[in-house]
Amino acid sequence: MKMRLLHAGLLACALLTALPLAAQTFRERLQEMREASRQPAARTPALPAGARALRDVSYGSDPRQRFDVYLPAQAHNAPILLFVHGGGWANGNKDNPGVVENKAAYWLPKGYIFISTNYRMRPDTAPLDQARDVARALAAVEKRAPGWNGDASRVLLMGHSAGAHLAALVGASSTLWREAGATRPRGVVSLDSGALDVPLTMKQPPLPRIYDAAFGRNPADWIAASPYHQLTRDAVPMLLVCSTRRQDACPQGRAMVEKAKTLGVAMDVLPEDLSHGEVNRELGLPSAYTDAVDAFVRRQLQ
Repeated sequence: MKMRLLHAGLLACALLTALPLAAQTFRERLQEMREASRQPAARTPALPAGARALRDVSYGSDPRQRFDVYLPAQAHNAPILLFVHGGGWANGNKDNPGVVENKAAYWLPKGYIFISTNYRMRPDTAPLDQARDVARALAAVEKRAPGWNGDASRVLLMGHSAGAHLAALVGASSTLWREAGATRPRGVVSLDSGALDVPLTMKQPPLPRIYDAAFGRNPADWIAASPYHQLTRDAVPMLLVCSTRRQDACPQGRAMVEKAKTLGVAMDVLPEDLSHGEVNRELGLPSAYTDAVDAFVRRQLQ
């Protein structure tokens, strides 16, 4: 009996010792994955026949202030899609898997220019300043567009997750693009935004650590970085794609649309039965979802 109790005690000690080690290993692996996501992809995105890429075009002095330009085989006065990647305001890169290939395969053959931009990230750069980076990228795209046979007056912002939040913030607040020296973008496609009403998100328990790390604890900062609160009559038309599998995604989108109606701003919600990641990865594949987004894009860029 004493021997069995001894064995049980030793086993319990071993398990208690192993659990912190397993948790530490998981945290280390997660950190490795996050760091890897910030790096350029080992394999460059595949492009349609005849298309070409201009990589790491600078729009600022920081190494993160760069974008990649994907040009169609025959660009002539081409409309431009400027994409902002996700990653929780702290991770991700402009050529991460799921960002470029399906969208380039769909829109480049239609004569569009597709651009994917990086921006400075947490912990060093707060979301509002990240949105300022997106506005600076917009200004640089407009300035350089003629050299790519692109139309500087037809630029639409698109983003996923944290990038969707940043694109929506720039589209909602004319102050951001005006201060950057840009002209008004034609619209925004927000792919399952990480947050549209930031104060509401920050007050809903349990609060995921990703939001606390991104937005901090100052309510004034929440409002300044909230597309819902920064929405004005000068806001651009938006299509808010939301995953029906996330509890707060579509309700926040619908609330944004209702506020937009009072301001006379054209805005729609597009609910999709897709996961948060699928909303990004599957855009460009043959589907009613892609058709709906493309219809909005064409209306804004015609």
